[in-house]
Amino acid sequence: MSFFGSLGTSATALTAQRLRMDVISQNMANVDTTRTEDGTPYKRKAVIFEEITERSNFAKYLDRAMNSAAGYGVRVSEIVEDDTPGSKVYDPSHPDADEDGYVTKPNVNVVEEMVNMISANRSYEANITAINTTKAMIAKTLEIGK
Repeated sequence: MSFFGSLGTSATALTAQRLRMDVISQNMANVDTTRTEDGTPYKRKAVIFEEITERSNFAKYLDRAMNSAAGYGVRVSEIVEDDTPGSKVYDPSHPDADEDGYVTKPNVNVVEEMVNMISANRSYEANITAINTTKAMIAKTLEIGK
Protein backbone atom coordinates (compact mmCIF):
# COMPACT_ATOMS: atom_id res chain seq x y z
CA MET A 1 0.00 0.00 0.00
CA SER A 2 1.32 3.43 -0.88
CA PHE A 3 1.62 6.30 1.56
CA PHE A 4 -1.31 8.02 -0.09
CA GLY A 5 -3.42 4.87 0.08
CA SER A 6 -2.73 4.72 3.80
CA LEU A 7 -3.74 8.36 4.21
CA GLY A 8 -6.89 7.76 2.17
CA THR A 9 -7.91 4.76 4.25
CA SER A 10 -7.49 6.69 7.48
CA ALA A 11 -9.37 9.67 6.02
CA THR A 12 -12.39 7.48 5.20
CA ALA A 13 -12.34 6.13 8.76
CA LEU A 14 -12.25 9.67 10.17
CA THR A 15 -15.29 10.63 8.11
CA ALA A 16 -17.20 7.50 9.14
CA GLN A 17 -16.40 7.94 12.84
CA ARG A 18 -17.43 11.61 12.72
CA LEU A 19 -20.82 10.61 11.33
CA ARG A 20 -21.10 7.90 13.99
CA MET A 21 -20.40 10.52 16.67
CA ASP A 22 -23.10 12.78 15.15
CA VAL A 23 -25.66 9.96 15.34
CA ILE A 24 -24.68 9.16 18.94
CA SER A 25 -25.09 12.85 19.83
CA GLN A 26 -28.52 12.87 18.19
CA ASN A 27 -29.52 9.81 20.23
CA MET A 28 -28.41 11.42 23.47
CA ALA A 29 -30.14 14.69 22.64
CA ASN A 30 -33.42 12.82 22.16
CA VAL A 31 -33.23 10.67 25.30
CA ASP A 32 -36.47 12.24 26.61
CA THR A 33 -38.32 12.82 23.32
CA THR A 34 -41.66 11.06 23.72
CA ARG A 35 -43.25 12.43 20.54
CA THR A 36 -41.65 12.80 17.11
CA GLU A 37 -43.24 14.07 13.90
CA ASP A 38 -45.06 10.77 13.42
CA GLY A 39 -46.39 10.82 17.00
CA THR A 40 -44.23 7.99 18.36
CA PRO A 41 -41.31 8.11 20.80
CA TYR A 42 -37.84 8.71 19.37
CA LYS A 43 -36.11 5.53 18.18
CA ARG A 44 -32.40 5.09 18.69
CA LYS A 45 -30.32 5.15 15.52
CA ALA A 46 -27.22 3.08 14.78
CA VAL A 47 -24.56 3.45 12.10
CA ILE A 48 -23.64 0.47 9.91
CA PHE A 49 -20.16 0.47 8.35
CA GLU A 50 -18.98 -1.38 5.27
CA GLU A 51 -15.65 -1.79 3.54
CA ILE A 52 -15.00 0.28 0.43
CA THR A 53 -14.03 -2.18 -2.27
CA GLU A 54 -14.49 -0.28 -5.52
CA ARG A 55 -12.48 2.61 -6.86
CA SER A 56 -12.75 5.05 -9.71
CA ASN A 57 -11.41 3.86 -13.09
CA PHE A 58 -8.21 5.87 -12.77
CA ALA A 59 -7.58 4.57 -9.24
CA LYS A 60 -8.16 0.97 -10.41
CA TYR A 61 -5.52 1.30 -13.12
CA LEU A 62 -3.12 3.04 -10.75
CA ASP A 63 -3.57 0.32 -8.12
CA ARG A 64 -3.06 -2.40 -10.72
CA ALA A 65 0.12 -0.69 -11.93
CA MET A 66 1.43 -0.45 -8.36
CA ASN A 67 0.39 -4.04 -7.52
CA SER A 68 -1.72 -2.79 -4.64
CA ALA A 69 -3.93 -5.39 -2.97
CA ALA A 70 -4.95 -3.36 0.07
CA GLY A 71 -8.44 -2.26 1.02
CA TYR A 72 -9.71 1.20 0.35
CA GLY A 73 -11.21 2.19 3.68
CA VAL A 74 -14.62 2.27 5.25
CA ARG A 75 -17.88 4.08 4.69
CA VAL A 76 -21.29 4.29 6.28
CA SER A 77 -23.62 1.98 4.38
CA GLU A 78 -26.75 3.01 6.27
CA ILE A 79 -28.18 4.46 9.43
CA VAL A 80 -30.79 2.15 10.91
CA GLU A 81 -33.42 2.60 13.61
CA ASP A 82 -33.40 0.30 16.61
CA ASP A 83 -36.88 -1.23 16.96
CA THR A 84 -36.51 -2.44 20.54
CA PRO A 85 -39.36 -1.10 22.67
CA GLY A 86 -38.70 1.75 25.06
CA SER A 87 -39.47 1.59 28.75
CA LYS A 88 -42.84 2.62 30.13
CA VAL A 89 -43.10 5.10 32.96
CA TYR A 90 -46.25 5.78 34.96
CA ASP A 91 -47.10 9.49 34.60
CA PRO A 92 -50.83 10.07 34.02
CA SER A 93 -50.33 13.85 33.84
CA HIS A 94 -47.96 13.61 30.85
CA PRO A 95 -49.55 14.68 27.53
CA ASP A 96 -48.26 11.50 25.81
CA ALA A 97 -49.61 9.10 28.45
CA ASP A 98 -51.80 6.25 27.20
CA GLU A 99 -55.23 5.42 28.64
CA ASP A 100 -53.56 3.55 31.55
CA GLY A 101 -51.35 6.53 32.43
CA TYR A 102 -48.07 5.11 31.08
CA VAL A 103 -45.67 7.07 28.89
CA THR A 104 -43.45 5.16 26.45
CA LYS A 105 -39.92 6.52 26.61
CA PRO A 106 -37.35 6.36 23.79
CA ASN A 107 -35.22 3.21 23.61
CA VAL A 108 -32.02 5.21 24.18
CA ASN A 109 -29.72 3.95 26.94
CA VAL A 110 -27.39 6.78 27.98
CA VAL A 111 -24.72 4.41 29.32
CA GLU A 112 -24.66 2.46 26.05
CA GLU A 113 -24.44 5.70 24.08
CA MET A 114 -21.54 6.90 26.24
CA VAL A 115 -19.69 3.62 25.60
CA ASN A 116 -20.32 4.04 21.86
CA MET A 117 -19.10 7.64 22.06
CA ILE A 118 -15.87 6.58 23.78
CA SER A 119 -15.38 3.85 21.17
CA ALA A 120 -15.90 6.31 18.30
CA ASN A 121 -13.54 8.78 19.94
CA ARG A 122 -10.82 6.12 20.39
CA SER A 123 -11.21 5.00 16.77
CA TYR A 124 -10.93 8.61 15.62
CA GLU A 125 -7.77 9.08 17.71
CA ALA A 126 -6.26 5.85 16.35
CA ASN A 127 -6.75 7.04 12.78
CA ILE A 128 -5.27 10.45 13.58
CA THR A 129 -2.24 8.61 14.98
CA ALA A 130 -2.01 6.51 11.81
CA ILE A 131 -2.11 9.67 9.67
CA ASN A 132 0.58 11.35 11.76
CA THR A 133 2.77 8.22 11.57
CA THR A 134 2.34 8.09 7.79
CA LYS A 135 3.25 11.79 7.53
CA ALA A 136 6.38 11.14 9.62
CA MET A 137 7.32 8.22 7.35
CA ILE A 138 6.89 10.42 4.28
CA ALA A 139 9.09 13.09 5.85
CA LYS A 140 11.80 10.53 6.69
CA THR A 141 11.62 9.13 3.17
CA LEU A 142 12.15 12.60 1.72
CA GLU A 143 15.12 13.15 4.09
CA ILE A 144 16.75 9.99 2.76
CA GLY A 145 16.55 11.42 -0.77
CA LYS A 146 18.53 14.56 0.18
